[in-house]
Amino acid sequence: MSLPPGFLDELRSRSSLSQVVGRKVVWDARKSNQGKGDMWAPCPFHQEKSASFHVDDRKGFYYCFGCHAKGDAISFVRETENVGFMEAVGILAREAGMALPERDPRSQEKSDRRTLLAGVMEQAVQFFCLRLNSGAGGPARDYLARRGLRDDALGRWEIGFAPDGWQGLWDHLRGKGVAEDLILGAGLARPSAKGGRPYDVFRNRIMFPIRDPRGRCIAFGGRAMDPKEPAKYLNSPETELFDKGRTLFNIGPAREAAGKGVPLIVAEGYMDVIALAEAGFAAAVAPLGTAVTEAQLQMLWRAAPEPVIALDGDRAGLGAAMRVMDLALPLLEAGQSLRFALMPEGKDPDDVIRAGGRDAMHKVLDGAIPMVRLLWRRETEGRAFDSPERKAALDKALRERIRLIRDPSIRSHYGAEIKELRWQLFRQKPGAAAPGGRRRMAGVQRRAEPWHLSRSPVATSKTSALGAPGGSQVEDAMTHDVICATLLLVPRLRDEFSAQLERLEPQDAETGAILQTVLGCPADAPADVRQAVVERVGPAALDSLFARKHVKGSPPVFRGGDLEAARMQMQAALDVLASRAGLKAEIAEAVEDISGVADESVTWRLHQAAEARNRAERSFREDTVEYDVGENGARINRAERGRLDALVQQIMRPKPDR
Repeated sequence: MSLPPGFLDELRSRSSLSQVVGRKVVWDARKSNQGKGDMWAPCPFHQEKSASFHVDDRKGFYYCFGCHAKGDAISFVRETENVGFMEAVGILAREAGMALPERDPRSQEKSDRRTLLAGVMEQAVQFFCLRLNSGAGGPARDYLARRGLRDDALGRWEIGFAPDGWQGLWDHLRGKGVAEDLILGAGLARPSAKGGRPYDVFRNRIMFPIRDPRGRCIAFGGRAMDPKEPAKYLNSPETELFDKGRTLFNIGPAREAAGKGVPLIVAEGYMDVIALAEAGFAAAVAPLGTAVTEAQLQMLWRAAPEPVIALDGDRAGLGAAMRVMDLALPLLEAGQSLRFALMPEGKDPDDVIRAGGRDAMHKVLDGAIPMVRLLWRRETEGRAFDSPERKAALDKALRERIRLIRDPSIRSHYGAEIKELRWQLFRQKPGAAAPGGRRRMAGVQRRAEPWHLSRSPVATSKTSALGAPGGSQVEDAMTHDVICATLLLVPRLRDEFSAQLERLEPQDAETGAILQTVLGCPADAPADVRQAVVERVGPAALDSLFARKHVKGSPPVFRGGDLEAARMQMQAALDVLASRAGLKAEIAEAVEDISGVADESVTWRLHQAAEARNRAERSFREDTVEYDVGENGARINRAERGRLDALVQQIMRPKPDR
């Protein structure tokens, strides 16, 4: 079976050789550089201990310096799976989501036609280049000179000019003996709706050849010379050679440069790419006048793990960057992301380079931000969050975006980063004065601040008996353990208690990591939450958490994650933490007040705070007692029930005959 032209090229470009090979080898972590696609492993084709088998993921080839085996993804599958060529192609096609083409007896005929069309396109390139250097091309040359392009650059990029006439290219190609159907099939002319001669697609435009990764000219982009022209830029129509959504301008040279470590930059237009490349940023590409597609995004990631999106610094450019971000979120993988270089307002990369040169562009690229920061910027920039409702709306919007990420580990890290950004936005800075002045408690006309904003003890409290350290830190750590275990069993409680949970500051690093990971994961997928936690802290830490006595005795654990028991446990745990923090704050303020004029209100406030703490502690201890549920729904203390059952058995036991 013969395959259509371009099918194998697309298959190779869609397949990651390191992923294909990675199923059969163990990579050498010391020699491999995943970011550059430079991977090493012991050779799968001969016995060895050293890592002499090299995979160049960007070029798509492997080579063993020991046995000299070499090839691409197809040959690797053939050799390791012991299958034929077409079977290997089928395996890779299924993994890449490509359907094998049906057996087509006319495939050779189609291949020959594509070859002819590519030849016609090359003739068109020559025609446009000659016209640029003619008298009619004078205004176009002047425009390009004003844009900073010298003659050598015009030659490198094969920039041309389509004269202002209806049949200039048509007559030229027909005079060369090119068949009419080939000119039309190449997208260089259109048939007349009035029954006349076909007319040229491009007229009075500066012409930019668009080439595929193999270097064949498959389309053109034309920039209008007439400012009144409705379409400033015009691309070739889609043809047998050209699929706009699967093509990037300058992808061939850019991919080669990216393989040498040059940053891959995605600009908006042809002139931006040319300006970047001429300034030394050789790995520059551009989509063809439309939003970046998923196919184009995959092409970018095959060339480099973290392309830089450098679109224009206007509303349209920022909107395009946001659309790229939304497209990329579900496709993110470990080591595969995007960064965004935001141009100065009203500027594009070409403007930046002409105004400040290479160094100015370097500065913009060095300031490129990760995608999570752009997501945060979109949801927060220019908005006020001065009410609980607005804060809740922000939380909802961010959660919905993060849920789009399929990889649980990346989703967890995004959640952690968003949590930190949210904390910075909403948290009152330490030492800042609270609204309304000093905190007061109910009963003495004082209004309590939220417990997480309570003032830290003043310096004098360190020597006071009231501030002497006790077991509160250990008790807090145990309470944090119970909260983490409850969340792992019933993650849906996270959203219900999110405001209080985000204020927690566990002292234990592992507990803090567990809490942070749970808060960053979608709450509707318990398995994903647990897996993300295991990846973050390891299975041993999770086993240790659930083995602790105070955790094993909590209702959510021994009742299998029962929602109502978990909700009661969570509320009790958060209440006791709040009451402890409130008591500490009152003690600190009391010490401060005692240094001035003391009165009975100080001891009254301390008494009230201590009572609140004691009530919360009793409630929490009661909630950690093991209970059964009776037929009427009431909770029955297991220990008390056990003693009652023993007493009943003793009473009912038959008495021995005398």
